[in-house]
Amino acid sequence: MPNNFAGQGQGAIRVLLVDDHMMVRQGLRTVLESYGDIEVVGEAANGKESLECVEHLQPSVVVMDLSMPQMNGIDATMVIKARHPETIVLGLSVNASQDNRTAMTNAGASGFLTKEAAVDQLYDLIQHTIAERP
Repeated sequence: MPNNFAGQGQGAIRVLLVDDHMMVRQGLRTVLESYGDIEVVGEAANGKESLECVEHLQPSVVVMDLSMPQMNGIDATMVIKARHPETIVLGLSVNASQDNRTAMTNAGASGFLTKEAAVDQLYDLIQHTIAERP
């Protein structure tokens, strides 16, 4: 049974999806919106857009693709964490190499998933990182 964060008086977990592929964003939105305690508050197609969205939408969690045009997910994560250290960033990539995982962790990401695993594991990772947040 999922942990119902909304039932803890905190409101829904606000999530921003960042990926340059619309179909990936739509798929993740569909999966996450099936949970009553998640609210997908916006989407961005690149790292630069994600910075604007974080400012305006103030999500609790940003699901960030690594490889995108204009600004990659590593650089965007560093900026988001510098400006909004309370925001949780979760890295997402088709390439789960240790270099990518390390780069996202060093940028400030709290977790990392492959796009293939995201459908099955993203909700649990969001719940885990919210629970671990100071």
